[in-house]
Amino acid sequence: MSDSLPQTTPDKIGILLANLGTPDGYDYWSMRRYLGEFLSDKRVIDYPAWKWQPLLQLVILSKRPFTSGADYKSIWNHEADESPLMTITKAQTSAIANRMQATHGDGIMVDFCMRYGTPSTRSKLRRMVNAGCRKILFFPLYPQYAGATTASANDAFFAALGQEKWQPETRTIDAYCTRKSYIDALAQSIETHYQGLGWQPDILVCSYHGMPKRYIAEGDPYYDQCLETTRLLQNRLGWGDTVITSTFQSQFGPEEWLQPYTIEKVARLAKSGKKNLAICSPAFSADCIETLFEIEEEIKEGFEAAGGRNFTYIPCLNDGPAHINALCDVIDQNLQGWLA
Repeated sequence: MSDSLPQTTPDKIGILLANLGTPDGYDYWSMRRYLGEFLSDKRVIDYPAWKWQPLLQLVILSKRPFTSGADYKSIWNHEADESPLMTITKAQTSAIANRMQATHGDGIMVDFCMRYGTPSTRSKLRRMVNAGCRKILFFPLYPQYAGATTASANDAFFAALGQEKWQPETRTIDAYCTRKSYIDALAQSIETHYQGLGWQPDILVCSYHGMPKRYIAEGDPYYDQCLETTRLLQNRLGWGDTVITSTFQSQFGPEEWLQPYTIEKVARLAKSGKKNLAICSPAFSADCIETLFEIEEEIKEGFEAAGGRNFTYIPCLNDGPAHINALCDVIDQNLQGWLA
């Protein structure tokens, strides 16, 4: 009878990184599955299901997969047949795994999951448990906390834990946007980018993903954390108020969202005489559809149509060494007490 019992393995520590997600392809059905899962999340759209789901299933998901699919096709990593977010997240995971192994040895397992699409949180948690991880650190890769991102990722993680017979000890990581290592990494990326330009930007726009203003009134700390990120970045760069500003992009639906809207703000800047503009995305840990298409194409076009002359997008920190250092700094702090 003992032969049928599961074999024990040495206990390990798991580090599970989590990002938003990506469709498996840019065809209609891949896009529909992904958008359906994303837009059905009550953390993202909190309207009553009886009111929202008919509109989503019958109207939005009949049309939006075509337009979103075309957007994804324009930025797709065709060589690897995956979205840039997937490519970058894999590279981040590999870099962090190498750093953890060099620092802490073979007793740590690093992997990643996506909140929507594949690989799912459930599948990667199961893999870690099967590999002998009795302690798991769950790390949503969102510098600022928001209910629609960090909390939603945690929801999926806790739901997956609820299906485990023997739950591992777990910890989750909160917002890390005020950490010195993260602000330093942002500042260094901006300084390096500016040095490589043949012109001087009049202003840096820090464009954050938007959310309905109502969510902030209901207690979400995201807006304050975005403004604090810009303030800390400004202080680190030693700049004045006239050369850096915060805006919000990616509005969706009829509600009023956080303002100023990026697309409108860059047009006003161009018309006011600020013809040379740089833009960065401190809310994203990896470049994605919102940066590579929305900013580099739509927002850029809006700026130029309003009379703007020079436009440059500063890439996300992605798998750059300074970003990996910052993420590992967060991880090491949260592993305290778990390591010998």
